[in-house]
Amino acid sequence: MALGSDATTPRQATREEMAAAKLPMAYRDSCAHLLIPLNRCRYETYYLPWKCEDERHTYEKCQYVEFKKRVAKMNELREAKDGARSN
Repeated sequence: MALGSDATTPRQATREEMAAAKLPMAYRDSCAHLLIPLNRCRYETYYLPWKCEDERHTYEKCQYVEFKKRVAKMNELREAKDGARSN
């Protein structure tokens, strides 16, 4: 299934949207579509820590899920090499 084709999967931010939002290159990943509204909310609420909690939680959960995917992929690659580490 293609990314973004499922009704529950939001579409990803385009390069133009990320550039317009002035996201640093390090943050232009698959969770950028959640970071853009989070940063906008932070700016509009003067970065008050108790504001934008829902947006922050959603973004952090996306980052965690992406991390878990990378770990699973690394474990899969490691198993393919009979448990040998690359470093």
